[in-house]
Formats: sequence, structure tokens, C-alpha cells
Amino acid sequence: MPSLLLSRLRQRWLAFLIMTMMVVGLPVGCSVLQHKERELVFRIEPGTARWFSGLPSSVQEFDLKPKSFKAGDNIHGWWWPAERKNAPAILYLHGVRWNLTGQLFRIQQLRALGFSVLAIDYRGFGKSHGDLPSEASVYEDARIAWKRLEVLQPDPARRLIYGHSLGGAVAVDLAAELGQKAAKNGSVVPARGLIIESTFTSLGDVATAMADTSLPVRWLLSQKFDSIDKIGEINMPLLVVHGSADRYVPPRFSEQLYNAAQEPKRLLLVPGATHNNSMSLAGRTYRQALDALMTAKPSPVAGQPLGGAAKAG
Repeated sequence: MPSLLLSRLRQRWLAFLIMTMMVVGLPVGCSVLQHKERELVFRIEPGTARWFSGLPSSVQEFDLKPKSFKAGDNIHGWWWPAERKNAPAILYLHGVRWNLTGQLFRIQQLRALGFSVLAIDYRGFGKSHGDLPSEASVYEDARIAWKRLEVLQPDPARRLIYGHSLGGAVAVDLAAELGQKAAKNGSVVPARGLIIESTFTSLGDVATAMADTSLPVRWLLSQKFDSIDKIGEINMPLLVVHGSADRYVPPRFSEQLYNAAQEPKRLLLVPGATHNNSMSLAGRTYRQALDALMTAKPSPVAGQPLGGAAKAG
């Protein structure tokens, strides 16, 4: 999350939100307040990121328009197939503020590591049209994108879910749904594993930490993003990545997610990395962690864990 989130949470949003929720009981007032909360959570920057210089020629743009969407709504995305045929494919779920044009640098790194990448903008971001995003709508968008990935990469053992920052919470929700369905049906989880980077336990925990308050923020926010309550249900190998110098999302949240998850799992803490550069700073260690994820067994009984907590470098 960019620095603007920190200043706004401390200076205006949290105090205003909590005081109003305690005082305003009318449905209309709560509706307006929740809309404002969503604006501040997602903080969408319109247009193209200033550092974006265009798409590589091998990137394929697409639009998803399921029948459940309102007229005019769509999910816009990119499909960047790897050079190697039948390469493992990643569903890339980004965080707040920047649309896909602000994510290309990280998507390029994943493809350079040998993965095909399917990346989407949630409705309301970039070229994806729709209402102001909500927790429910971004979860729905991720599920729809996953269906597309299943077509593009039919082999479940070659599918991965990746989420950065708030996208990590979206990724955990999707992985938990897939894991719960598989457990209920007695079937294999249709994904090789989950990668979450620079993410958090819940939105309330982030707000509480940034505002340095003892108020019950978690229960007052309408947008929960409670990954800590879902991480134990993913039933697939997990890689948790966080930079030790992340000033916006404390690394302890990733440690808590790691501790709450089942084996096989790995925690990769990257010394000196900030909110956005863990992948590049970790280098070979990141590559090794991904390789371990691709070979890990989905059950601690059937195979060995990924190797526990580790530090890059």
C-alpha cells in the first residue's frame, strides 16, 4: 500500500469512520459511510501509471463479461504466455490504487521466472468497468478470472494463485474456497499452490496498527478482508513473502498468517525489502522458493513441508 494510505488512515479516515459509526445509526448514514470507506480502501488512480511504457507484443488483452454482470460491466485482463509450452500459470491479483499498468514490472519478473501470467483489473480499475469495488466484488472477480485460468492451463498441478498486498487477501479468499470445496468433495485441490506477498491478517489489523488505537476497528469496518480466518482452509502449499523494511504493512502480519496456515508452507522474509520490491531483492532465493512450491505435496502426510521459515540472502 502506498504512503498515502498511511497518512490518510492516521490523519482522517480511521477517526472519522469510527466516530461516525458510533454516532450515526440511520441506514442512509451507514450506507454513505460504507461508500466512503470503500473509496478510501481502494483509492483508485485513474488512467495509466506514469512509469508504464506500453505492453510487450506477446501480451494478449481480453475482456470477461459473464451473464451475471450488469450491462457495461467487464473484467479486463492480460494473458502473457511463457515461451515454454505448458508452463505453469499464475493468476495475478493486485492490491489497491494502481491498475494493471502499475503492475507490469512485477508481472514481468514472474514471467521471466518461467511462468505464464493471467492478470486482471477488478471492476472499477483500469479498463474494467463497473461500480466502486467492494470486498465482495473483488472476490467475485477473482473467481471469474480463475475459471479463465482453468481453461488456459488445464493441468491443476500447474496452476498458482498470487496476490500482492490487498490482492493477497483476495488470493487467500479464492484459495480457501477452492480448498474447502475440495475437502468437502474429497477431491484434489485444483491448484498447485498459493503465493502471498506484502499482505496482512485483516484490514482491521492494518488500520489498528497504522492508527495506533485500541478501538475495536476490525468489528467496525464493513470491508473485512479477514485472511487470518481463512488461511487454515486453503489445503494447498503456501509461500508467504514479506520485506523486512515494509513501512506500510508490518512483516509481523505475514508471520501471523504463516503460523496460522497448515503445512506445507514457507515464510520468506527478505532483508531490506520494502512493500514492492521483495521479488527483485530476493533474487535466487525467491526462485528457489517457487521451485519448492511447485514440487511440494498438498498434504503434510503425503510429503515433506516446504522447509519452514527462512530469510533471503
